[in-house]
Amino acid sequence: MARCPLCGKALDWAELINQMLEKGVGEDVFKDRDKFMETFNDFVFKCPHCGEEFYGRNLPASETEKVFELLNDFKGSIDWDNKRVRLRLNSLLALDSMLENWDRKMSQKRS
Repeated sequence: MARCPLCGKALDWAELINQMLEKGVGEDVFKDRDKFMETFNDFVFKCPHCGEEFYGRNLPASETEKVFELLNDFKGSIDWDNKRVRLRLNSLLALDSMLENWDRKMSQKRS
């Protein structure tokens, strides 16, 4: 899971996306993978633990791509009127990782 590059504490992906929404990042960005990744990488986030700012490019790109997929796979994942994420992104990312590891183990056993 993503950690603050400065203090090392775990970050909540929903909180990070909420920061983007609060700063006015539009719905169009969340529909286009390349636009999302570019915006995310250049976005300045504020750590809720230490209060320091850092760029999104300092977070794992693979997790960022999975967050994009989750936001687009689940209809209504973002409440655009209130500019809030409705999903528990960290839980979904953990589940996704567990399933990928399970698939890898099963593939190795079959080989």
